[in-house]
Amino acid sequence: MANPRVVVLRLGHRPVRDERVSTHLALVARAFGASEIIFPEQEDVNVRRKVEDVVERFGGSFKVSFERSWHNIIREWTARGGVVVHLTMYGVPLPEVIDEIRSINRDIMVVVGGAKVPREVYSMATYNVSVTNQPHSEIAALAVFLDHYFDGKEFYLEFEGAKLRVIPSPSGKNVVSIGKQSILTAESGENIQ
Repeated sequence: MANPRVVVLRLGHRPVRDERVSTHLALVARAFGASEIIFPEQEDVNVRRKVEDVVERFGGSFKVSFERSWHNIIREWTARGGVVVHLTMYGVPLPEVIDEIRSINRDIMVVVGGAKVPREVYSMATYNVSVTNQPHSEIAALAVFLDHYFDGKEFYLEFEGAKLRVIPSPSGKNVVSIGKQSILTAESGENIQ
């Protein structure tokens, strides 16, 4: 089997109110190696537009989907043999289950939500995993989970079709414009040929 696919199911998104948090959640999912984020029941064109703009400029094939009921999404996922990992402060500590989750070698749906995740999610999940047992952000939980799952390999991901690429630098911000072979430096705002 090829590398398992990782998708994120974002529960509890409220258009307008949660736009910034949900956009950041999608950007973290993309940057850390997930292939898609799904928002059940509520389409938010602003979130889609912002994330697709990043994909357009920085590359990759990350997808933003707005689908039907989360119940059906989870049921269909597990019926196809996928694993559901629900990130919650009430679950089993991540370090205790990450090797097992990784070794299953099946597609994974990571479920994240806000303050009021429906109780049924806990029983539908293959794993209820905690990233600490303290209140915190679903964005942080997703980043920590994906970092552990991919074992740090997300730092070396290549995103096909990128128009811009960040060049690591010990000081300053350097971005290469692909195709134009110019470097934009944030300090001066100048293009260097």
